[in-house]
Amino acid sequence: MHDHKLDDSDSRAKTFLKRKDTQAFRERTKRDALNELQHELEKLEETATGEFREEIHRQFEGFTHLFQRFLQEEGPSLEWDRIQKLPDDAIRDYNSLPTPNGEEVKAFLSKLIVIKLNGGLGTSMGCHGPKSVIAVRNGLTFLDLTVQQIEYLNKTYNANVPLILMDSFNTDDDTQRIIRKYKGIDVDIQTFNQSCYPRINRDSLLPIAKHCDIADDIEAWYPPGHGDFYESFRNSGLLKKFIKEGREYCFISNIDNLGATVDFKILKLLLDKREASPLEFVMEVTDKTRADVKGGTLIKYEDKLRLLEIAQVPKDHVDDFKSIKTFKFFNTNNLWIKLSAIERVLEENSLNMEIIVNNKTFEHGLNIIQLETAVGAAMKSFEGSIGINVPRSRFLPVKKTSDLMLVMSNLYTLRNGSLVMSPQRMFPTTPLIKLGDNHFAKVKEFLTRFPAIPDLLELDHLTVSGDVTFGKGVTLKGTVIIIANHGERIDLPSGTILENKIVSGNLRILNH
Repeated sequence: MHDHKLDDSDSRAKTFLKRKDTQAFRERTKRDALNELQHELEKLEETATGEFREEIHRQFEGFTHLFQRFLQEEGPSLEWDRIQKLPDDAIRDYNSLPTPNGEEVKAFLSKLIVIKLNGGLGTSMGCHGPKSVIAVRNGLTFLDLTVQQIEYLNKTYNANVPLILMDSFNTDDDTQRIIRKYKGIDVDIQTFNQSCYPRINRDSLLPIAKHCDIADDIEAWYPPGHGDFYESFRNSGLLKKFIKEGREYCFISNIDNLGATVDFKILKLLLDKREASPLEFVMEVTDKTRADVKGGTLIKYEDKLRLLEIAQVPKDHVDDFKSIKTFKFFNTNNLWIKLSAIERVLEENSLNMEIIVNNKTFEHGLNIIQLETAVGAAMKSFEGSIGINVPRSRFLPVKKTSDLMLVMSNLYTLRNGSLVMSPQRMFPTTPLIKLGDNHFAKVKEFLTRFPAIPDLLELDHLTVSGDVTFGKGVTLKGTVIIIANHGERIDLPSGTILENKIVSGNLRILNH
């Protein structure tokens, strides 16, 4: 009996020492990793010339800080059991907000700037150049529609709301060329660039770039997510400029969210002096549906409201996170933030956004990581934060061609750059559309298979897979499933009406 006990404590001590060894080893490798990285960055910096060198130096400082935090923070950034229940007043109902009158609106608009996140390329939809220049409707692009919306605001209310685009090194050149055509339009358009960081080899944790000529080796660099907004906005000088001009809030949204228009009810909530203490950070959230289970959600943690993204969820709680019952809302990434608060948080150096590790594999097999942050994750660094549960119509993102199909269809009409759901649609939800990746993922292919977008007014659900082409004047109602198996082809003739139908096999009706 006695011997056994001794063995037991002995093995515990050994395990403890082993753990300590591992810990020490890890600390050492982290120190080495940081030193090695800094050494490599210094070598890279030497390849930059003139003014650009200063810029690179500042970028690398930002990146080193991010990398250091990446090394320190292992595993999920929160303990699941410490998530607190959301207080009743944490999320306001949009419908309960009062609407301002015309005079108020004009006064409120003088305090606002609009910022669109414009750093993304259209590559996932098979397009070259910035995503914002994909034609969405009547030949108008995301950028055209945004400029139209702001122009309409300024004209109607005799206001001067500026539009600010956050570009990345991927989108800046093209964007600059395109915005020249808005010269005669009554909108003050400003741009600034987010950071450009080196991609890191996943095994060595060292940059894959060999020099600082970014254009010459574009694969070696990346923009670090939209959480980079705060520092880049300050560094551009625009934050100071707009505070000086008496602007108080910025409204930030993704350029591809066509529902993110300037909202007067939210503006009134922010600028109405009757609020006890000013709101510094407002996040628009909307009800989760089955299609949104991966979207970030709002939680209360350590007595602060904060954004919880799927990347921060411990593996064994992912299903809980996806549950619509527990987490009813998700973040639309439409944010309203007080400018003076952004300045304060940056001065205090208290921005602490969770790091998103984005793993990618190049075609030739090289594994790399990108360290990114999300703009909404800064919420916990601000005082007076709330969510507003907005109608789904304020969240109309175009991430895939199935989203493009919705916004191009007769479900929406275009009014002054804004998409409004057709009054002929009987229910406010949008149909669920699934298009097969192999034949529909790229915009060009999608447009050849849909020479005209079908009538979707009464559609609930559409699944299309395989080699399927639609004629003109097609009407889809209820649930429609069209599947052409491998080697088969389906051509739907013009004028076809499908209601609650499954179509499969070969179907070719040729016009004689």
